[in-house]
Amino acid sequence: MGSLKKIMRVLLCSMLAPLPVAALAAGYVDVLELPAKPSALAVHSPLVGIARAGERLVSVGQRGHIVYSDDAGQHWVQASVPLSSDLNAVFFPSPRQGWAVGNDGVVLHSSDAGVTWSKQLDGRQIGDLLVRHYTALATAEPANEQWPLLVAEGQRLAAEGADKPLLDLWFANDRLGYVIGVFNLILRTEDGGQSWTPFQDRTDNPQGFHLNAIASTGDGLYIAGEQGLLLKWQADQQRFAALQPPYQGSFFGVVGKPGEVIVYGLRGNVLRSTDGGAHWSPLNSGVQSSITAAIIDAQGQYELFSQAGHVLVSQAGGSGLRALAQQNLPPVAGAALAADGSRVVVGSRGAQALVGK
Repeated sequence: MGSLKKIMRVLLCSMLAPLPVAALAAGYVDVLELPAKPSALAVHSPLVGIARAGERLVSVGQRGHIVYSDDAGQHWVQASVPLSSDLNAVFFPSPRQGWAVGNDGVVLHSSDAGVTWSKQLDGRQIGDLLVRHYTALATAEPANEQWPLLVAEGQRLAAEGADKPLLDLWFANDRLGYVIGVFNLILRTEDGGQSWTPFQDRTDNPQGFHLNAIASTGDGLYIAGEQGLLLKWQADQQRFAALQPPYQGSFFGVVGKPGEVIVYGLRGNVLRSTDGGAHWSPLNSGVQSSITAAIIDAQGQYELFSQAGHVLVSQAGGSGLRALAQQNLPPVAGAALAADGSRVVVGSRGAQALVGK
């Protein structure tokens, strides 16, 4: 796949014990139909995504595990999840309404701040959704050569079954949001996930690169992908238009605030723009490991985390990054700022609250 989420999943899977022989002998069970198993070790198992839900932290990971904490990551409770697919990302646009995405085209929704979840979409439905949408457009515009190609893409996805990893998501509010994934897979909802509209025709991504991350800086909505792909939502064009960064390696995340955006990714590469993505300048991270997560801390500084456990903090004026003293972190897959201003990271060893700087 080439994306960070796949790399993390491979690394995390290699750390798990093999399934018992009895479980294998029991035959195949569809993870989309098997509720996540309650486990006292869920918070210590591999977790990939984390987000704030008001004052609560919610984290998602392998085998459908979702856990939440009301005390800045000191204690965690496992949520009720109706499936066992690996989950990759979670987002709460408001304290109670949240969504999570994962492998098998899974989209989950919670209306109680992450305590219980229900499935809104899975990969068995996505291909047919594309076929219906683009067939209607092809009928309305028979001269447009793009629509038959997208109908064929939907037919291919339908024939492949459920295996369609969704890697990230972003919601503007409790109704409008996007989910993104491999091979330019992108869907938009305007009714809180009750229905979804394919947006493959609304992205400048002709080679079908994986879409790894989506985030808003307050004055721009960006998508970061593989092989230097950066997209920005253009309201006047109603599409995600391509930007031209000076680095052609994969990007794994976006973070920013009004007037500034930072993208980060493979081999420690970090780029900064202060003009809405028109121009980019590199920030020296001083590391060769992939940057895999970022937050804006209580002081308004950027903190970036690497696959090798580095913690980097932005210098004043955005001139560069400095490394903090090593905290013996395992590979970090996600990070969040707790309500009390402390930082919590998740990765191969579950969730960990960080102390000091």
